[in-house]
Amino acid sequence: MKRTGILLLVLLLLIGFAASSQDFFLLPHNFYVHKGDKLNLHLLSGNEFKPENEFIYAKAKATKFMLYEGSKKTDLSKSSNPADSSLLTYELQNSGLALFELVREDETESERNKFIRALESEGLDKMAEEARASSQQYFVERYHQSSKTLISVDKANGKDFDKPLGEDYEIVIQQNPYKSAYGDDVTAQILFKGKPMKDAAVIQYVRTLNGTIIPQKLLSDNNGLVFFKLSREGVYMISSTHVEPAQDKKADYENWTATFTFAFSNTDDTPNTYREFGFGNKH
Repeated sequence: MKRTGILLLVLLLLIGFAASSQDFFLLPHNFYVHKGDKLNLHLLSGNEFKPENEFIYAKAKATKFMLYEGSKKTDLSKSSNPADSSLLTYELQNSGLALFELVREDETESERNKFIRALESEGLDKMAEEARASSQQYFVERYHQSSKTLISVDKANGKDFDKPLGEDYEIVIQQNPYKSAYGDDVTAQILFKGKPMKDAAVIQYVRTLNGTIIPQKLLSDNNGLVFFKLSREGVYMISSTHVEPAQDKKADYENWTATFTFAFSNTDDTPNTYREFGFGNKH
């Protein structure tokens, strides 16, 4: 099957879950699939792109679960199988780019040190300092999470993947990574309640087949934009979190998180070839 190496990489990501963390992200069994294939889609949580927990749909607390294929929209909330170990098993019926989106709400109580470490791992240093200065031992957070993943079905054609979906906090990428080459730039925009988020803390990860995770901390500009290069083959994740004090007494903080995953496989004849990254043959 095409891009066997990416499939193997995803299998490595799906091994070993133990605890929960702040990042929730969607991971398909394979990012390169064919029309008529049944796709297994997983919802994972973990810190620094290290999967530690998996959720079936019944425990995902989803408020919205959609598939976007160009202008076509499919509500997946009734298509999932709660008895399955994965979030969704779905037969893909159209060629082109397919964007999956899951929106979920949650609330959790964290011990002081764990909460501070989570803030620091997301690049929220100022908020971490404020929490450290407090004498509070436990913090209640209300979560609003938007997770997206983009896959290629036979052909990497498609439109509208670069359009906002109207979530409170979301990441929108502006280039098609499945039509990109090694060294190409990707622009991602962070939106908060429909408007560009200035100075948003963003972490861009790439995970290679051997399990190496390469993070890059970014800060959005006045237009909510961050920029990075497709410098490695593997699975990419863009992650951003925004935290504010809660406006009611039911929680201490309001937490908005957004993640976006996709795969990149280099097709150019460069020193960083598909084989040299340990993925084997392309076909």
